Amino acid sequence: MSMELSRLTLDITDTFPIYEKYGLKSQMDRSAISIPSNIAEGSSRTNKSFSHFLDISLGSSFELQTQILLANHRKYLSVEKTEIFETKIEEFQKATMVFQNTLNRD
Repeated sequence: MSMELSRLTLDITDTFPIYEKYGLKSQMDRSAISIPSNIAEGSSRTNKSFSHFLDISLGSSFELQTQILLANHRKYLSVEKTEIFETKIEEFQKATMVFQNTLNRD
């Protein structure tokens, strides 16, 4: 799910205007890449540490969600693509929080 978000983001930001290369495109790419990267790094740690990395991943997903709304505002994303993105992010956030709660019980 997190890799899908990253791939979708990278594919879409490649369509942004060139002048956004170091602006919104860069911010969105970094947020999207951070999501699965922190999950991967945390997966080799203790449950407590993994939960911390999941927190960072969730934070990046909320950043990406905000950036998607800004991209829609700038007309880089259609309303339809924005809604698809938001749904995928919300699904990721819910699933991650449920998983995180199971880690914290141990």
